[in-house]
Amino acid sequence: MTSAETTDTPEATPATAAEPGEHALEAHAHDEHEHAQPTLNPDCTREIEIDVPAEEVTKSFRTVIKRYQKLAKIPGFRPGKVPESVLRNRFGKSIRDEVVEAVLPPHFRAAIEEKGLRPVSQPQVSNLQLEEGQPLHFRAVFEVLPEFSVDGYQDVKVDNPSTDLTDAEFDAELDRLRDAQSTMEPVGEDRALQDGDWAQITFTGELQGENAEAAEGESAKPQPIEGHDVSVEIGGKDTVEAFSDALRGSKPGQELKFEVSYPPEFGQKRMAGKTVAYAVEVRGIRKKVQPELSDDFAKSIGDYDSLDDLKTKLRQHMAADKKHRLQVDARNRLVDALIDKFQFPVPESLIQSQIDARLERGLRALAAQGMRTEDMRKLDFDRLRGAQRPAAAGEVKGTLVLDRIADVENIQVGDEEIERELQVISLQTREPLETLRDRLTRDGGLARIREQLRREKTGNLLIERLA
Repeated sequence: MTSAETTDTPEATPATAAEPGEHALEAHAHDEHEHAQPTLNPDCTREIEIDVPAEEVTKSFRTVIKRYQKLAKIPGFRPGKVPESVLRNRFGKSIRDEVVEAVLPPHFRAAIEEKGLRPVSQPQVSNLQLEEGQPLHFRAVFEVLPEFSVDGYQDVKVDNPSTDLTDAEFDAELDRLRDAQSTMEPVGEDRALQDGDWAQITFTGELQGENAEAAEGESAKPQPIEGHDVSVEIGGKDTVEAFSDALRGSKPGQELKFEVSYPPEFGQKRMAGKTVAYAVEVRGIRKKVQPELSDDFAKSIGDYDSLDDLKTKLRQHMAADKKHRLQVDARNRLVDALIDKFQFPVPESLIQSQIDARLERGLRALAAQGMRTEDMRKLDFDRLRGAQRPAAAGEVKGTLVLDRIADVENIQVGDEEIERELQVISLQTREPLETLRDRLTRDGGLARIREQLRREKTGNLLIERLA
């Protein structure tokens, strides 16, 4: 179980290539946009017809009406003395609904147990015939898990790369830590900008040609293209190449004019596919200075006794992280291979539930990014649900395959494993452990955690066999 992390990023300037938005955002407002009952997969659908004896129906009517007589408060009648005819006229639909709720579920459960069926969807009830003194008749349609074999799952193979941490990876991360602690120092010597320098610039920009007319038509008041004391790395990977080319070789105090043609996929929409004429003033040159690797450096970035202590713990953390990432990736590729090998029908209700889960995660991500609820309600949820369907169907198939293999391998999840997972969740959410355990027990979350851990153990077992 992992918690999502968010980081603040500075707004991009026209000199830096902001990445296009890649939110796999496909979220829906659950309360405001309920979807209709799904059309069930006929290959997974079962139906039963049930009759409830008249005397049981009548007895249930009498029980419900007596309760209404006892509790109903109607002007002009003393408590407990309201005539049945008044109750039926005022609460007729509610009485019928309660009778159905009282007699339908136990008969449905008895019928599916008799036939050995295990529904994975809520039953869709139809042909409901309910009259006091008459038998209750109804038809229930629902989905069940498909029957399929996983024979030959041991033969499915995928590449399983080495998880050993390399010296190059370690050195790169150590250098990243140094870079994060770097300071920007002014360059005192009289020289021109060169690669690796950071230019301090002030600029204005003006859209050119037909692109300018098109852009002005998009907004009555287009935002000005300008920046004051902006830092731009010459030759940096996030710097637009035309800016590096124009600034390289210039000195503080110089004023430059040049044009930049932005590609259609440029991250800032107002300039994507457009040409901008810039007037730029170079205000200064700064150089990034990394700290020396020392015991003081180690102590400054965390709870480390020395540089050696930092290196030891960093290497341990990176090795564990790499092993986990590559195992997860290999497990996902293995599940994809298993999905391709075993073809079987998938219950539509499970696919729709998985779509719900994916969209709810997207909705929470949008909220964390600051999107307003009223803006979420304007999203095209039908389109978003459709876009999520292929991935959701694959995820459901993967869980069904892993569950079937877990049955074959007799994989179990012990209470101590559940307890460890609850402790992790408690630390992540800052919810007291006992409160968390009680809540998950009540809402079925504990069972879902056990199922997920069982699937992870199954996938890990298969990956270990690859090695």
